[in-house]
Amino acid sequence: MERKRFISLLGYGVLGMGMAPAAYAGINTKKSDYETCKSVWGELCGDIGTVYKTDAFKYVHPVRKTPNVLLYGDSISIGYTPAVRKSLEEKATVFRLYKNGGSSQQFIANMDKMNATMFQPYLRKGWNFKWDLIHFNVGLHDLKYLRGKHLDKNGEQVSSIGVYKENLDKICKYLKSNYPEAKLVFATTTPVPENAKGRYSGDSIKFNTAAREVLEQYPEIEINDLYAFTLPQRKVWAQEPGNVHYNELGSTEQGKEVARIIAENL
Repeated sequence: MERKRFISLLGYGVLGMGMAPAAYAGINTKKSDYETCKSVWGELCGDIGTVYKTDAFKYVHPVRKTPNVLLYGDSISIGYTPAVRKSLEEKATVFRLYKNGGSSQQFIANMDKMNATMFQPYLRKGWNFKWDLIHFNVGLHDLKYLRGKHLDKNGEQVSSIGVYKENLDKICKYLKSNYPEAKLVFATTTPVPENAKGRYSGDSIKFNTAAREVLEQYPEIEINDLYAFTLPQRKVWAQEPGNVHYNELGSTEQGKEVARIIAENL
């Protein structure tokens, strides 16, 4: 059969299945797809990997017949991303958000931007798959206090408990509507130590309590209690007293725990 006629028939067959020829071609991952996506991903991330001194933002390409997992979160999740990937190696392809996820107010816009940048049909030869599991967290940036752009306990809190609950409810609805086939896992916010800059110790408990009240409406969403997991080892894992971030040991152990929860829910 002549090549042009074969391509024409292929196109009609694909349309008969309710798929555009371009989308059908995207099912099979090719080297050119990898190069295109890697280049666009690099532009999307910018120099954030250098800023955080981590390979958490390195490009990850989908692998056929392997579950696709998304990690959405703040700098705590940036820290444990490499350990999650290592723990789930050959079991799942672990992606993460292209930036620090920030507060609950930013969640939907961040997800929409990643979708419009990396996925077909927006990006020709872009990603063409569905998320199997989305592990997400917001809270640590909601409970902080800012004066201008700087952490300051005498400043204004980013989100009140009421606003946080409204935003989290919108996030849950958004995820269920846009990714109905994905298993959803919410991670509680890790502890705020004493003397933390711009944050009050104990606010993680308040915001986690508020989150659970929202998630009671969504029993299908699994809860990964990363707060309870981290609390007993907080001082050992802390980068330094008063710092909300964790050292290599802490991030590694958190990553192993996140990977365990993900594996249980895949």
